[in-house]
Amino acid sequence: MNCKHAAWLMSLRQDRPLKLGENLGLRLHLSYCPGCRAYRQQLDFLQRACRAFTPPESTEAPPSDTDTPSSR
Repeated sequence: MNCKHAAWLMSLRQDRPLKLGENLGLRLHLSYCPGCRAYRQQLDFLQRACRAFTPPESTEAPPSDTDTPSSR
């Protein structure tokens, strides 16, 4: 497996569980490739950060149907 394929599998892993062969091949590649291990850590960090982010609640009321410039 080359790094391009490993990166594709790591991205795919964010969307669905990998099949047994995919997972084994990726784990083997990661065991000897420091660049891909660093990339995996970056992807894992980004995924955790996205999951932890919750948008702040707005304090403004949503606009009503009657609150238009022509109704003022």
